[in-house]
This record gives sequence, structure tokens and C-alpha cells, in this order.
Amino acid sequence: MEQADKKLNPMNVMKPLSFSTQELDESQPLTVFEMGKLWVSYMGNSMSSHILPYFLQHCEDEAIRTLLENGLAVSKDFLQRIEKFFNDADFPIPIGFSQEDVNLGAPRLYRDEFYAHYLKYAAKAGMSIYAVAIPLGMREDIREFFVYANECTTILLGQVNNVLYGKKFIIKPPLIPIPEKSDFINKQSYLNGWLGEVRPLHAMEIIHLYDNIENNTTSKALLLGFYQNVKDEKIKALFKRGLGMTDKAVKQFTEKLHMENLQAPSYLDHLVTTSSYPPFSDKIMLYHKFDMFSIKIRTMGNSIAVNGRRDISALYGRSIVNNGLFVDDAANILIDKGWLESPPKAFERN
Repeated sequence: MEQADKKLNPMNVMKPLSFSTQELDESQPLTVFEMGKLWVSYMGNSMSSHILPYFLQHCEDEAIRTLLENGLAVSKDFLQRIEKFFNDADFPIPIGFSQEDVNLGAPRLYRDEFYAHYLKYAAKAGMSIYAVAIPLGMREDIREFFVYANECTTILLGQVNNVLYGKKFIIKPPLIPIPEKSDFINKQSYLNGWLGEVRPLHAMEIIHLYDNIENNTTSKALLLGFYQNVKDEKIKALFKRGLGMTDKAVKQFTEKLHMENLQAPSYLDHLVTTSSYPPFSDKIMLYHKFDMFSIKIRTMGNSIAVNGRRDISALYGRSIVNNGLFVDDAANILIDKGWLESPPKAFERN
């Protein structure tokens, strides 16, 4: 095979199409899809652009420092591009977060290794927004932005995975036998989970259990640091509840893998220091967990969609309900304190 053929290029397998329409150019008003996805992307990157500088203040590992610098550069770049879309459309720039939400002089709260795990979690969350925005966006310039955002985040995730694995911060994912032949499901017992004949986990079930464990161990460690530093007692009580929820989820998902003699990601709690000097405002910490638990609902919904065993579906279902209640309570506190910005909404006709 020629060297040029080895390079992955979609246009090697697709024909170019010279077709465009005025309805898709940048002179058109923002649709609800474009407005909504740009807004939520702005809020997420506004949060990252203030959290990552604090992490950089306390990072000694050269490779991880580069990851943080890349993550921060990407967030700032995305914010500038989204602001231009908003300004051109006379759309008010969201308030987001500011320098008041971070204290760069606060002592170290997390070890360097945690920063790499955090970036992986944050990048996966970003991709879940950008990838969905691509098919929904109609204007070519905005669609190109989300393709660009997805590509940048994909590259960053690749760098993060290389560092995590290269430094032995994560283990190699589970291995299962290669099938001897293609096969069909011919018994209703394939769906069993509690009684009767229970089959081994299939590949998609293993992947999503593993991913949910990885997400929850990162979420728990971040929350543990927040719990040590939050000032408001009501938020502190909510964070304590969140710690119990994430710990329970990790144990339940891990048990499913261990029953098949498959390894699972480890806890990251040891990467949190004992510092109780707040580096972040209560506002940004609460919003972060509100956002994180919302994303976990979406992730577990995706997990149910590819699952085939009733016991695992029930496990995800209960977790989704519990996470939904946490998000609802977090939203109520954010609203009470005047911290929850409203996404763009339809016209009020009443």
C-alpha cells in the first residue's frame, strides 16, 4: 500500500459535493439548535477557563502541565469564537464565571495525577456536546466550528490517554476472547440478569460499566476536594450526599465487572490533599457538580441503550433517578442564590 493511502482521509472514500444554499450561510439567524449548543458550550468552557489556571498553579509534572496548558488554550479559543457568533447575532454574552470564582493563591488541593484524570472527564463531557451539535447545526460556519471543537477535543483526549497510560496512572482496559465466528442470539435468557441462566457480559456492557466507573471515580475525587472547602452548609450537605452516591455507583458497577473476573478503574481519593483553604467559590463548585451529575445522567442513558441484561438496566435506571434528584436539588440551591443562568428559551405567549 502506498504511504499516502495509509493516511486516514474521508475524501479518499467520498466524492466532493459542490452544493450550497443561501439558507445555510452566516447571514441567517441562529436557530434554536445553534443558539442552545453555543450557549451550553460557552458555559462549560467559561467554567474550565477559570478552574484550569488554578490547577496550573500547582502542577510540577511537565507532561501534565502541557495537558493543562492545552486544555486552557482550547477553552479560551472556543470562548472567543462563540463570543463572535453571539456578537454578530446581537445575542447577549452569558455571564458565566469570573476571576471572583477562583483564588489562584490557595494551597494545592489535588495531586498532579488527578489533573490528567480530570481533563479526560472534562474532554469527554465536551465531546458529548460538540458531537451532538454537528448534525443539528444548519449554518455551515457554526457546523464547522463544532467539527473543529470536536477535533481539538479528540486530539486533547488522545494526549491525555497517552500520558495516563504511559505514566501507569490507568490500567489497560479489560480483554475478552475474540469470537470464533459470527453468531446470533437464540434464547430469551440472553436478557436474564437475576434468575435462571445469566450470560457473561458482552463487549458494549463492559465498555459502559468501565466508563461509568472511570467517570464516577473522577467525580468523587473532585467532589471530595469541594466538600472539604465549601462554606455554605446546605451545599456541603448536598456534596456529602453526592459522595455517598458516587461511592455506591462505583461499588455496584465494579461488582458487575469483578463477577466476570474483569478489572475496573481504581479510586482516585488519594489524589486529594487535606487542604481546607477554598480555591473556588461556592457558586462555581455547585454549578460544576450540577453540570457533572447532569452529564452522568446522559452517559448512563447511553449505557442503557446498548445494554442487554435486565439487572444492569435496573442498576442504571436507579442511578439515573438518584442523579436526577441530586441535579434537581442543586438547581434549587443555584436558583435560590441567583446563580443559575437561564438558557435561551421560546417566546412567552401567555
